[in-house]
Amino acid sequence: MRYFVWSLLLYISMVAQGQVPDVQQLLKDTRPAIMRRAQWALQQSPQTITAFHCERSAGGLHDFYSEGDYWWPDPVHPDSPYIQRDGQTNPDNFVAHRQVMIRFSRIMGALAAGYIATRDNTYLQHALLHARAWLEDPATRMTPSLLYAQAIKGRATGRGIGIIDTIQLMEVVQALRIMEAAGVIPDRDLQAFKNWFQEYLQWLTTHPYGKDEMNAANNHGTCWVMQVAAFARFTGDQPLLTFCSERYKTVLLPMQMAEDGSFPRELKRTKPYGYSLFNLDAMSAICQLLSTTGNNLWQYTTDKGCSMVKGIAFMFPYVKNKQTWPYAQDVMYWHNWPVAQPFLVFGAAALHQTDYYRLWLSLDQDPATEEVIRNLPIRNPLIWF
Repeated sequence: MRYFVWSLLLYISMVAQGQVPDVQQLLKDTRPAIMRRAQWALQQSPQTITAFHCERSAGGLHDFYSEGDYWWPDPVHPDSPYIQRDGQTNPDNFVAHRQVMIRFSRIMGALAAGYIATRDNTYLQHALLHARAWLEDPATRMTPSLLYAQAIKGRATGRGIGIIDTIQLMEVVQALRIMEAAGVIPDRDLQAFKNWFQEYLQWLTTHPYGKDEMNAANNHGTCWVMQVAAFARFTGDQPLLTFCSERYKTVLLPMQMAEDGSFPRELKRTKPYGYSLFNLDAMSAICQLLSTTGNNLWQYTTDKGCSMVKGIAFMFPYVKNKQTWPYAQDVMYWHNWPVAQPFLVFGAAALHQTDYYRLWLSLDQDPATEEVIRNLPIRNPLIWF
């Protein structure tokens, strides 16, 4: 009990000194950027995947479609099935659905953050227009499944790994939770939104593509848990939340993290730095989503000593000074990382590490590179506290 009281007093003291991020500290330190994004979002009209179509898609107008990033035409036989170049993105791929979903995510997150900063319902009312277009309006809504994501010409009309594309709905669903709490969503709309995510969760947990992604042994498996946890919080699916928490403790952490805090499977890739950051961001989001007073995932430690404490401690020096990175450089986008990684701000608050927060504040809060934006689905930490 004495230790608990001492820890609580220390935490209160640190917050009072502005050293640990909470809502008020984030507003103090980042308000201009929050309001700039929110004002931009207010000027955006709804646009969904139905505004774009690719003739290579085997799906219909309302079906999300994307193509495998690292697959290219065979230079020897141009009309044959595509061949893989791991880590090298094909610039001729169809990416319009991915881009417009990222836009949706950026708008919803920015509007929710604008509301938290001002308590002005104008931001949430505008977010409601975008949510209706994507999740409810029969003319423009997206089908709640991902049958045609990460397709490969001549090889697959869609793949389970395409499910990672909907990490962009993370801040959408978090914005909806804020809107629900604020009472700005009419009952009919709220039921439609929850029905959409219930249907998507059903697909994610029962379709072979969803099961394949759940069982992926790298960042794809991490992102499956992250998404399912976020969506299940909105729909109130407690069994799924429990499942995600247990999967983090019994599968993700022990199977992916080495004893030194690194992710060996990510380090073997052609973009080891970027993938290590990405997987750590996703695991930190899981801890932020699912930790409770009686089940603190931030402090959970496996039998071999693996934990988020160790994972963040491993990457922190290489974010602070990338030149000390002892592994291979990424084949693409090496110079674009790091940015303001979510694991730093979440970890700072959860683990009371002021150095993490200071480093997060010093990094780019608004990256412009499309690949970086795509791999940074949590762009508005304010709405997650």
